[in-house]
Amino acid sequence: MNNTLGTLDWIAIGAYFALLAGVAIWVINQREDTAQDYFLAGRNLGWWVIGASIFASNIGSEHIVGLAGSGAKDGVALAHYELHAWCLLILAWVFVPFYMRSQVFTMPEFLERRFSVGSRYILSIVSLITFVLSKIAVGIFAGGIVFSTLLPEMHLTIGSIELNSFWVGSILVIVLTGLYTMIGGMRAVAYNDAVQVVVLICGSATLTIYGLIKLGGWNELRAICGSEMFNLWKPIIPVGQIATWAPVLEKAADGHIVKQAWYFNGAFPWLGMVICAPVIGLWYWCTDQYIVQRALGAPNQKVARQGSIFAAFLKLFPVYLFIIPGLICFALAKSGKIPELTHSFETQGSQGAFPMLVKDLLPPGLRGLVVAGLLSALMGSLAGVFNACSTLFTVDLYEKWRPKASQKELVHMGRIATGVMAVIALLWIPVIQGAHGLYEYLQAVQGYMAPPIFVVFFFGVFFKRLNAQGCLWAMIIGFILGLFRMAVDTPVTMGLEGFKHGYPEGSFFWIVNNINFQYFSILITIVSAIVMVVVSQSTAEPDYTRIKGLTFATTSEEEKVETRDSWGWGEVAASILVLMVIIGGYLYFRG
Repeated sequence: MNNTLGTLDWIAIGAYFALLAGVAIWVINQREDTAQDYFLAGRNLGWWVIGASIFASNIGSEHIVGLAGSGAKDGVALAHYELHAWCLLILAWVFVPFYMRSQVFTMPEFLERRFSVGSRYILSIVSLITFVLSKIAVGIFAGGIVFSTLLPEMHLTIGSIELNSFWVGSILVIVLTGLYTMIGGMRAVAYNDAVQVVVLICGSATLTIYGLIKLGGWNELRAICGSEMFNLWKPIIPVGQIATWAPVLEKAADGHIVKQAWYFNGAFPWLGMVICAPVIGLWYWCTDQYIVQRALGAPNQKVARQGSIFAAFLKLFPVYLFIIPGLICFALAKSGKIPELTHSFETQGSQGAFPMLVKDLLPPGLRGLVVAGLLSALMGSLAGVFNACSTLFTVDLYEKWRPKASQKELVHMGRIATGVMAVIALLWIPVIQGAHGLYEYLQAVQGYMAPPIFVVFFFGVFFKRLNAQGCLWAMIIGFILGLFRMAVDTPVTMGLEGFKHGYPEGSFFWIVNNINFQYFSILITIVSAIVMVVVSQSTAEPDYTRIKGLTFATTSEEEKVETRDSWGWGEVAASILVLMVIIGGYLYFRG
């Protein structure tokens, strides 16, 4: 098969982007040049747009490229994170009432109302750093992988600098997405996300079906991959180690245990999956500006809840649309049924599994449509995080510095912030290139930064006694621990001179670097929770009248009735269906 993009492919790509441009122009003509319209689409989004936008933002980069790559390398193990669709139900049923009653623009703004201005500043700054180090940079990197796989011959010469297809693709993704976000704002992002979801789901489903047909069916896939790659109940571990609920055991060739320790790198142990993964999931889906901003664009609780439940339903698809294609890519490469794919897999590795399938498996025309959906999803994800970054900077920082700024000035500063964030993220790409895996890198960064945010939000709405001092110190201590671990990891990840083989074995930094990131995340969570409770109990009670409606204990009867009236049994049935599908997934993927 001709594995370059042909005329039919470019026609399909052009037609699809023309459709997206038409949607963007139509939406832009509806907008008002105000902060509320630019950052929250005027709080007028429908439930289906909210759900589709949440899903599209989530799957844009790390999920398409990272999950398929992980599936090709490690099987279904990372489906744990995708089956955390139940976290969106927590957003829908627990947090939506608090967020919609408070009418906030950002998550740090909600934290200010619950605790203090100081906590708002800290969360704003840390969130911006996290966006740059994970979501923005990983999205750009994923775009580069797509371009280098699909258009390897592309290059650009600027003076004496030669840029290959990876860097050309990364730069193009930044420029196109930056312009798209700056001009359209949240409304354009959300409505284009809705279009992208339809194309991406249909295209990825087609890719899965084509792959299974070429391979010889589902049973053939299981036979080639083996039960280990279809086992959700067994963690990913390095060669020479076995998984256990007790500390990890390292075994010698003769089977004798030579080392017993809680620390090792590159694995997803069960204890970490059970404790750390839900912490990251609940932080991401319930308290992260990047996701929650879509729900904040709803006109009321009912629409926000319905949109969140719809997103939970859509969240069930990635296991079958991205992880399974990764397994199919591995199986096809191993079977040799597509020589071009086998060669690509052997030379490029598993990380480009999804674009490899698109390039070497699909026929002309359909290949172009899936490529268009893939690229637009990558840009859609980046557009969402760019919009979230500009909202955080403008509303939480700039507006505090310049309280008399006009609506037009706020929108202008938000656009400038988008450009700055993109440039910083581009400079961080070499760090990600050295990471063990795209998805693993993202989970590690989130594992270090998420715990204190999870603690202050969840403890904050459930326990009214916790105060501003407890929140502030929990975040400070938690973030210091997370940044310390990132500072220790980065030289090794980048392979800097003197760190190519890590730290001297047995040293303090070696132990820190080799503690599994999920274990370290659990440690940060425990420390943050202890600090928040101890400091709060050691200082004065908060003013309960000031936090009215922001905790369960300070919610009035009228507010409770309003929330109860905002949902019906349809929402309950849909939530139960999502939970049943999740349980079914765990029961099926047992190896």
